[in-house]
Amino acid sequence: MAYYSDHALDLKRDLAAEIPTEELRELHQKRPLLHALIALANVAVLLAAGAAIVHFDRWYFWLPFAFAAGFAVFDFTVLLHEVVHRAVLTESSEGAYRALGLLYAIPSGISASQFTKWHLDHHAGLGSDTEDPKRHYLSPKRNARWLKALYFTPALFPIYFRAAARETASYEPALRARIARERLATIVFQLGVLFTIAFVGGWWIAFKLYVVPVFFVFPVAFALNRLGQHYDIDPSDPAKWSTLMKGSWFWDVVYLASNYHLEHHYFPGVPFYNLPRLQRLLLPFYAKRGIVAHGYGELVWQYLVMNRKPHTLWSADATAAHVATAE
Repeated sequence: MAYYSDHALDLKRDLAAEIPTEELRELHQKRPLLHALIALANVAVLLAAGAAIVHFDRWYFWLPFAFAAGFAVFDFTVLLHEVVHRAVLTESSEGAYRALGLLYAIPSGISASQFTKWHLDHHAGLGSDTEDPKRHYLSPKRNARWLKALYFTPALFPIYFRAAARETASYEPALRARIARERLATIVFQLGVLFTIAFVGGWWIAFKLYVVPVFFVFPVAFALNRLGQHYDIDPSDPAKWSTLMKGSWFWDVVYLASNYHLEHHYFPGVPFYNLPRLQRLLLPFYAKRGIVAHGYGELVWQYLVMNRKPHTLWSADATAAHVATAE
């Protein structure tokens, strides 16, 4: 049995009793058209932001659109995440899911197969220092502000790909070969986009339109999203192995509802557009279990300013620090 399943048996029973079966069935209902509309809206945001970046010359006009473009690029990984959990189509099709996975992986330059294996292993090993590959390989091992801040910069790319390579080394040869092919294809695509923009519009346009959104904004979107997943947790309680985030229409739009990560781990098969509703239904459960919601600003303060350690209970850290100071 997987680490998380082995430790969350009581939690799963409690969750099953919390939400009526019919309600849960509706939450799991997949709406391919709605998914397609959200995906197309994300593409539209990327294209519109790109047009604005090219049009405006002054940095205070084009830079906000560069942020919009960078977050839109990140959101393709959210769409890929839906593919990993087979939460798109009403009737499963390996060919269709394979095509969607490759399509969504290309904009962020990752391998669909590596992301799939990595993420499903993350679900199975949640709570473990070693069986969860994201926690084992990607989370910072030194609780140093400068190191944690690097994840919000272009340094994220070598950090991420080094972590992925270390995990991939344990895969079977056929899967490693497929991942290598996919990664090469996405890199060639990315370089093709960069040099095409530079050839047509010049390197200044390429800097504004590609380098800033991809290398400077994407890491911020990635690191902030990850900060709201499993960094402020209670290791002693499987119900609190993910961070509860406050519901927010703004972040629902910006992150395509991937900010509801605790709810996602409770019910991985619920499509992202149903997660806000799932959170509302679980509010009584959270109140009973003493699970407190957080905002991104609060987490950034705790993580980078107060220097809280990842995968620990930050309120406990704060209490301990206060007691130590008093003594």
